[in-house]
Amino acid sequence: MGGDHGVSTIVSAACQLLKETSNVKLILVGQQDAIADALRQQKMTVGACLSIQHASEIVGMDESPALALRGKKDSSMRVAINLVKEGAADACVSAGNTGALMATARYVLKTLPGINRPAICTTLPTVDTHTHMLDLGANVDTSAEHLFQFAVMGSVLVSAVDDIESPTIGLLNIGEEEIKGNEQVKQAAKLLESSHLNYHGFIEGNDIYQGKVNVVVCDGFAGNVALKSSEGVAKMMSHYLKECFNRNWMTRIAALFASGVLKRFRDRMDPRRHNGASLLGLRGIVIKSHGGADAFAFKHAILEAMIEVEKNVPQMLEKELVSVSVEQRAG
Repeated sequence: MGGDHGVSTIVSAACQLLKETSNVKLILVGQQDAIADALRQQKMTVGACLSIQHASEIVGMDESPALALRGKKDSSMRVAINLVKEGAADACVSAGNTGALMATARYVLKTLPGINRPAICTTLPTVDTHTHMLDLGANVDTSAEHLFQFAVMGSVLVSAVDDIESPTIGLLNIGEEEIKGNEQVKQAAKLLESSHLNYHGFIEGNDIYQGKVNVVVCDGFAGNVALKSSEGVAKMMSHYLKECFNRNWMTRIAALFASGVLKRFRDRMDPRRHNGASLLGLRGIVIKSHGGADAFAFKHAILEAMIEVEKNVPQMLEKELVSVSVEQRAG
């Protein structure tokens, strides 16, 4: 029931996905009458692959996470996460209030052993392929140990979903030199250097989209600023392109000839194709969709959840954390 566009967008995305694949069962969680109306508009009915789970309450996009957690135990968000805990669902996908989603998921599902704080991780396009970046806003103040845990989680996720045996890890910093950065980043670098992880070293903001590493690790403050700045640059580029091609009749004709190139450029840069951030470190799979996602973008968030279910990401992460714990005790 969350997100900027509400139930109609979520239902539309679900219907699109079910028309394209048969190996998924979707439970639409929220106010039953509203969901049923949206399904009728899509000319879809409930069945073996599509069901409705009623939830009477809605968490507002600007609502306090603490108030949502304590006061709305029958919210669509809480009910959906409960389904994951009970084993009735393999994953939860939400476009709702990020803080409330993280707080509720952490309270209901709990964190894996060895994880102090879950982190938000998403995929970003690079020159050749893509990279994964975390944390993107769940943890503003982090210690070196937290950053090390983020690196472990990111490495496991990339290994699972991208089939990369030993993903490279970079620490986001204000320079590549060892003397640069705050104490948390410097200490995290030492922890990574002494681990079995494939640590590349420090990277700078302009390296993120060059594809230097498979995993970019940072605290939630820096990660969120970097992500939102990137989204702003992408929108600015799109605005300038439209402005240039609409300048006069000659540029509009040029746009017609360049339409194929422009479409490929738009597809490569389209953030909707990378929608769906993982809440890593939980005893279950929870995917956060961008609040402003349209149906196409939300569908990609569901696809991300399907991949993580198929790859058993929480189980792989728990196994890796045991290995890291043994390694640290031996060291």
